[in-house]
Amino acid sequence: MQGKKVYQEQLFNSFQLSERVPVTNFYRRLKEALSLDFLYQLTRDFYGSSGQKSIDPVVFFKLCLVGYLENIISDRKLIEHCSMRLDILYFIGYDIDEELPWHSTISRTRQLFPEEVFESVFTKVFILCVEAGMVSGHTQAIDSAPVKANASMDTLELKVPEEELESHLRRVRHISRWIKSSLFAKAKRINQITTSAA
Repeated sequence: MQGKKVYQEQLFNSFQLSERVPVTNFYRRLKEALSLDFLYQLTRDFYGSSGQKSIDPVVFFKLCLVGYLENIISDRKLIEHCSMRLDILYFIGYDIDEELPWHSTISRTRQLFPEEVFESVFTKVFILCVEAGMVSGHTQAIDSAPVKANASMDTLELKVPEEELESHLRRVRHISRWIKSSLFAKAKRINQITTSAA
């Protein structure tokens, strides 16, 4: 016999978001790996002592991270996207019946912080991800977009590589190790500054 599903909304519901997000889900793993409590100390000076409470800075930076990971540049689309995804709601600490911040709140909060705050947050999050084993330096990806060239076919020339592939790769790996070690050194200095300020 053919079944037919009829949806009837329940008035009362026993629902836990943590039970609906699989343990292997990326955002669940990210939530467990990242402790962004350092943001309260880092952003405290940018807020007044009276008035209406702002968006939680941890939620704001998690939303920025989601926007980056999901390739969403519009704050309006970001909030719309997050409201439809249970794993993202779990990651940012909202339940299904809680209203997310307005997109204009995200835009205003982004203008509140200087560039140095975003850089230090990025560095700290990067360090936390490396320590949690979520990031390694084995693979590099480069994003590009095809652009139609405006060139004459008569001016094309055959290009020959200046060096062999193996020697080029050795040089690139050496430079990559140097950059990685300098980034880690800079990240540790910033981490020491932020933890000593706390």
